[in-house]
Order: sequence, then structure tokens, then C-alpha cells
Amino acid sequence: MEYKDYYKTLGVSRTATAEEIKKAYRKLAMKHHPDRNPGNKEAEDKFKEINEANDVLSDTEKRARYNQLGESYAQWQRSGGAAGGFNWDEWVNRGGGGGGARRTAGSYADMDEMFGGGFSDFFTQIFGSAQGMGGAGSRTGTGTRRRNPARFQTEPEVYEQPVTIAMMEAYHGAERLMQIGERRLTVKIPAGATTGTKVRMAGIGPNGSDIFLVIEVTPDPTFERKGDDLTTEVTVDLYTAVLGGQVNVPTPAGDVILTIPAGTQPGQSFRLTGRGMPVMRAPNSHGDLLAKVKVSLPRQLSAQQKELFEQLRNIL
Repeated sequence: MEYKDYYKTLGVSRTATAEEIKKAYRKLAMKHHPDRNPGNKEAEDKFKEINEANDVLSDTEKRARYNQLGESYAQWQRSGGAAGGFNWDEWVNRGGGGGGARRTAGSYADMDEMFGGGFSDFFTQIFGSAQGMGGAGSRTGTGTRRRNPARFQTEPEVYEQPVTIAMMEAYHGAERLMQIGERRLTVKIPAGATTGTKVRMAGIGPNGSDIFLVIEVTPDPTFERKGDDLTTEVTVDLYTAVLGGQVNVPTPAGDVILTIPAGTQPGQSFRLTGRGMPVMRAPNSHGDLLAKVKVSLPRQLSAQQKELFEQLRNIL
């Protein structure tokens, strides 16, 4: 059985902190997520590898057990590989790794039964599905599953699945079509959702468990978000900044006209009340939009313009 280097899969060191592992996972999951790579089998396989590595390294008990296995395997390799191969019997299905009844964020809800593809034989053999994946069932030699009734009675399972949306979808609200076994469900993502928002799909997972969609909102090229407030940059020519005037300001709901007072300074911000993101669960309430002024200076001047600027400099 092939040894899997989960640290290499996530691109982190063996001493990486939990935050470093989380950051590396989210970056790779965003890149290889099936939503961003429709029909790409290579990206789908990579996404499963990333989730498997994250499932182990983000769980303290599983990571400790995996590290012990890795040290033994590395020692066996350094010795030149003992005759008969590495002693997998020492590790296979030996006590599992705990991990509780909660899947880590980013795992498929039930990768075998719900989203078409499971964890590797390496993972299953070392941790055991029932012990390592919170009671989802362990494989036998025939490929069937056996359940642990006591675990289901005392520890209801919770499954999480990442879903990526754009900021404008977060502004207006969005929908995603989910395939759960043979069921196709349309799930509504509320307006105002932020990264980390969880949308509950109650009772549709294995054994009546809940599935939570964990929302990831991608950055927007026009607006920077902070809570329910947005910031955008507005370019103003020199003459409007000096003399005052009007300028169009983009908002998620469309452009609005902002009156610029005379003497506006570069970097000065104007607050447009109620033009920011909708407040989740209170869609009629909105945050504010800050319009930050960027003054555009002329690069070339005519002779007459230069003369006028010289006169102005002498006056000032």
C-alpha cells in the first residue's frame, strides 16, 4: 500500500500550525474546487486528495497518529527497506484516530454515497471509516459497510461542504443546485452571506444528518468588503477636485451621482449611507459604501495650461 504524504499534498511543513494548514487548504480547495473546474477529472481528483489531507492534519488525534506512522515509515526507508516490506499490520485499523462525529470543513458530505468518490485505501486502512470519519461506516473486504449504532445514537453527525460564490451573488442572494444521492436540491444562499456563513440543509445527509454549506465569498475587483460596509475607489480629475463638481460612483445596485465639494483632497472618503451590503436576516437594512477619492493629475499640458498653472503658483 502506498504511503501518502499529506504535508506534501497541502504544501506545508511537518511543523505547520493549525492556522497554516487551514490557510493552505483553503487556497488549494479554492483552486481545485469542482465548481471552478466543471468536467475536469484531474481537478476533481486533486480536490479529493486535498480534502483527505486536510481531514487528517486538521484533526489533532489523527495528525498525531499519522505522524507516528510517518516516522516509522521514514525509519524503515532509511534502513534500506527491510525484507518483506513495511509492516503495515502494525498500523492497519489499529484503534482509529478519533476525530469525533464532525467532518472537517471542506470534506464532501459523504464522499462515497453523496458526491461520488471516497477517501483513499490508505486513509481507510489506517484510520477506519467509522472511527476516523465520525461513524460514516468502515469498509470490509467485500466493499460493504458496517455501522456503529451506539455512535449514531450519541453523536449525531454534522457534514460540511464548501461552496464558492461571488460578491455580487452575496449581495443579491444566490442559489446552488446540489446532487445528494439521487436527489437534486436547489439551495438558497441568503443575501449578505460572508465567508464562513453556514447554510443548513436539515436532515438530508446519511442517517438523517444535517449538511452545512460553508460559504466562501471571492474578492471583488471593484469593492472591498469589511463586514456589511464596502469601500470603492473613485477617480476624480484635478479640476473637479479643486473646483468641485459631480462624479459617478459604482454601487452593487448601480451607479449613483456624488457631489464633490471644492478642495477635495486625494484619499478623502465620502460615506454613502445604506449603499453597502445587505444585512443577513435583515435584507432591508444595508451597510454603508465609502467612496475613496483618487485624484487624476494631467500628464501633459499645453503651453497655455502651463502658463496658467505658473500664474496660479505665483498667486499661491
